[in-house]
Amino acid sequence: MAAWLCEPVSESQTAPLAGITIVALEQAVSAPMCTRVLADFGARVIKVENPKGGDFARDYDDVVNGLAAHFVWANRGKESIALDLKTAGGMEVLHQLLDGADALVSNLAPGATARMGLAPAELAQRHPQLIPVEIDGYGSGGPLSHKRAYDLLVQAESGACAVTGHPEMPAKPGPPVADISTGLYAALSIMALLIGRAQRPSGASAPAVAVSLFDTMTDIMGYPLTYTQHSGIDQQPLGMSSPAVAPYGAFATRDGQTVVLGTTNDREWQRLAREIIDRPDLADDARFATNSDRCAGRDVLNEAIGSWCAKHDLAEIQQIADEAGIGNSRYNRPSEVIAHQHLKDRDRWRPVTTPNGEISALLPPPVIAGFEQPMGAVPGLGQHTDAILTDMGLSAAQIDALREQGAIGPAYPSTRDRSN
Repeated sequence: MAAWLCEPVSESQTAPLAGITIVALEQAVSAPMCTRVLADFGARVIKVENPKGGDFARDYDDVVNGLAAHFVWANRGKESIALDLKTAGGMEVLHQLLDGADALVSNLAPGATARMGLAPAELAQRHPQLIPVEIDGYGSGGPLSHKRAYDLLVQAESGACAVTGHPEMPAKPGPPVADISTGLYAALSIMALLIGRAQRPSGASAPAVAVSLFDTMTDIMGYPLTYTQHSGIDQQPLGMSSPAVAPYGAFATRDGQTVVLGTTNDREWQRLAREIIDRPDLADDARFATNSDRCAGRDVLNEAIGSWCAKHDLAEIQQIADEAGIGNSRYNRPSEVIAHQHLKDRDRWRPVTTPNGEISALLPPPVIAGFEQPMGAVPGLGQHTDAILTDMGLSAAQIDALREQGAIGPAYPSTRDRSN
């Protein structure tokens, strides 16, 4: 491991992944989410970007003080180096980075890494310690392997849109589920191989990892696919409900709110019927004795629950449901979640630095005793180019020469320059 790669810009030495370095050829969401998770656990992430615009997610919008919301969310805690990998100088710098890195994460277009000489077999020869992780759309060896793939496209191909929305009105789940989940599987693979590398035979190169959005989504679709495989039935989407259990859904309240009530077993159904909506007749009705029965009769149950909820305010419904031990929640819009008291009381918001000023962001989900995720800065395009090259041992003259060759991006402007 190159010594300079072991000193991250800002990282607690108690971080679980302190001393681990990840090089990323990434864009959009899936690979950036993978590397952001690793950065959250203390890894040093060096994001390699094209000097001409960088990660195209930088330009999705400009709502975060002139920056894109997707980019800000998925790229904190990273360093950005601007390299033109179509030049010999840019590729040589990349290989010097890989000499001291633990993993290379990429999600470029199909075949791009192979065309660049970065296929797993080539990396195993030149950088045997490196874990190559390639995220793509459909995986190799199939009729779709050549296709570009984005979150919505893969959600449609995998059947996820068909089980979301309403009958004959398919929908895409709001968050980019395919991208996020694939990124998490990729990060988990890296962590597993880092743990297991002590058992790797002497002289053996690190295993390569390939994770596709399609394989991830077919895994996430495990319940619907298993149900259809064994029943022959394509379940219909039910909006804010579930084809798997009933009663389970959203109901309008007297004060104009929406409450979501859920039961997952016979005991909870009995309590909901008897203690909340005061319908012992439904509790005793043999037509609703089992979950399968209740799914078949969900319209009757939804009407009864909806009628009761329409006569009560949200706060009262939630109090009664809590006392009865019935799961419940309030339907919130994003603007209401941002102001959510539960997040405030649990101190979940943290400041994050960006090139255009400080913002607030939520801590990652894992709460680990004795360790808080560093929540590092969101990098500007090429912000760390000169610092990384200097740490690699290049002189100012050598850096200038690379810049003149077009191998690296322009010098990153100072704070004063950017404010003018």
